[in-house]
Amino acid sequence: MKTNRSLYLVVPFLALGVALATPRPAAAHCDTVDGPVVTDAKAALAAGDVTPALKWVQAKDEVEIRTAFAKASTARRQGDAAREVADTWFFETLVRVHRAGEGAPFDGLKPAGSVEPGIAAADRALEEGSVDSVVEELTAAVTAGVKERFAHTLSARKEASSSVAAGRGYVASYVEFIHYVERIHAAAAGPADHGEAPAAPAAHHH
Repeated sequence: MKTNRSLYLVVPFLALGVALATPRPAAAHCDTVDGPVVTDAKAALAAGDVTPALKWVQAKDEVEIRTAFAKASTARRQGDAAREVADTWFFETLVRVHRAGEGAPFDGLKPAGSVEPGIAAADRALEEGSVDSVVEELTAAVTAGVKERFAHTLSARKEASSSVAAGRGYVASYVEFIHYVERIHAAAAGPADHGEAPAAPAAHHH
């Protein structure tokens, strides 16, 4: 197998796929207290209007959220302690229903600051109206990931013929390297699914 020097030329193209290079739960940052779902829930409670929160749930779940909002709004008027409990309960309800609508589990709200850097950059980009910072962060992550796996595989390839064990080590490294590139390329080159989970790439047989 010859080293493909053109591999590095596709890194910028692959950058947008890095977030999908490693499978993660759907909507992983929506369950943080500083994530977009809770942020809109706070705005809804502050304004006394559930509307900002409704976009995060499917139409079939709207009644449940409206009911929860009404209960939380009533409880909030009972004092500071009650307001804190009511707010947290509404946040949890909204996030739970949102995640259920996307087929994802909910195991409680995560603390502020637990959003991954790439996701945080994507959110900031939407607020700022520029995607440049996201592209830079993803390009750096993809570059590091590809180079690390390439170097490890190339090193293992040089020793592959020394023994069966070394050969197997090379194969394991090769498979990881090829699948990593394959996953990123599939994510970058595939169509935007607008919320649907990307299909897993076809198995690469050797």
